Amino acid sequence: MKKGCWRLTLALVVVLASTHTEASFSRHMDDFIRAVKQVEDGDPGAEPVAVLKRLRRAAGLDDAFIQHFLGRVDPSGPDMDAGLSDYISKAVRHRVTDDGREEGVVLTSDGTTVALVPLLLGIEAGFLSKSNGRVRGLYQLTLAKDLSRPLRRSSPLAQRLGPDGCWDSLTSPRVFTLSDPPAMLTTAQVNGGMDGSVIGMEVSAKTRRPLKLSSLLAEYYCHQLDNGGLDAAPRLISRRRRENFRALVVPPLLARQVMKSVELQRTLKGRSKMEVKDRKQLMAAVKEGIKEFVHKYMDCPPIIPRCMWGAEPYRGTPTNLSLPLSFMYIHHTHTPSQPCLTFQQCSADMRSMQRFHQDDRGWDDIGYSFVAGSDGHIYEGRGWHWRGAHTLGHNSIGYGVSFIGDYVAGLPSRHSMRLVRDQLASCAVGGGRLVADFTLHGHRQVVNTSCPGDALYNEIKGWGHFGEVKK
Repeated sequence: MKKGCWRLTLALVVVLASTHTEASFSRHMDDFIRAVKQVEDGDPGAEPVAVLKRLRRAAGLDDAFIQHFLGRVDPSGPDMDAGLSDYISKAVRHRVTDDGREEGVVLTSDGTTVALVPLLLGIEAGFLSKSNGRVRGLYQLTLAKDLSRPLRRSSPLAQRLGPDGCWDSLTSPRVFTLSDPPAMLTTAQVNGGMDGSVIGMEVSAKTRRPLKLSSLLAEYYCHQLDNGGLDAAPRLISRRRRENFRALVVPPLLARQVMKSVELQRTLKGRSKMEVKDRKQLMAAVKEGIKEFVHKYMDCPPIIPRCMWGAEPYRGTPTNLSLPLSFMYIHHTHTPSQPCLTFQQCSADMRSMQRFHQDDRGWDDIGYSFVAGSDGHIYEGRGWHWRGAHTLGHNSIGYGVSFIGDYVAGLPSRHSMRLVRDQLASCAVGGGRLVADFTLHGHRQVVNTSCPGDALYNEIKGWGHFGEVKK
């Protein structure tokens, strides 16, 4: 074989290998973990920090801000397969395109979407920590820097936090499109920042440091719930993201970290310190912004949007609710009769209920405003703004929330009940959708009032504001 032909053949092999690697990995966390494992297998014995730095090098994450906390990436490290490097670069680097597509995010098994940059930076900072519970730069790398950008803009904060979005496929996801116009800080970035903070703090304890990054990610994102649901689940899993983050971070700390991030960025750019007046103005904006962030991402429960569970379109024209409302009506389903423990099963249950409500009952859509699964999530039905079909004669004055499962004899998981009682209700009040002194109603599943009623109905009596609406 001639020398030139040999080189051409080798080049073709490299191109084909790279194309195959890119095509074989989707934008699912399971596939990203598989890619991380390949990086680990290519350098047996490498510590997680070394693997993280190789991922950072492939993704080009080596600006002055990151270097300040994590140091430079060694350019002379072991070579990575070209196809694998290309996949990691495309999977990790974050940006929002002009047409509303968000890149650098992956779909997790629990149905949420996570940005990889803040996740990986937070974990690396945790591994580099020299003392338990003290991680240099943790919050600046995971959330504070990203938060500082929208908080310095003049537009209303509600237009700068979020939105969420939907994938082109749930089995082989590749394209994630935001549901509203692109924002400065998306829900996927917040999810990644929370995960990076929680895991980073966890691995800062030397006694809890795993040998493999891929194992750490699999343990966090791939845990399967048993019949005990989240009540019996480990603490460090992605479904507990918000509760773990709430336990870790208080709002004043987050506000201080945002200010530190702004000041560090100015220093790295060679700019002088802010004037006292400007600093006070920014601090006031940051404090106000953090309140909105806390409400949206720490007080409110995670809500799976309609497009993610595969909702059919509303039939006809929705009737908008006149907010704020005064009531919330709590239901449970007769069918499906069993609690759902996975995003996949809860989504299937939502589709089944929507088909029944639309096709058998002739309603325009699934009747409930929201539905609580036992997988740790609330599922969007008609949502905050559309009038539901859940409680005859009361649909225009309150939201209808149902638990998936038949709870005549037993109760939903404690975790599911807290999602509705403590988070969804307070989210509605804080967002101005319910009045502060709203009434919580239990909806009996029986007509005969001499019957002692179902277990869930009786449980709700102890929740505080309570009224009765019979079927």
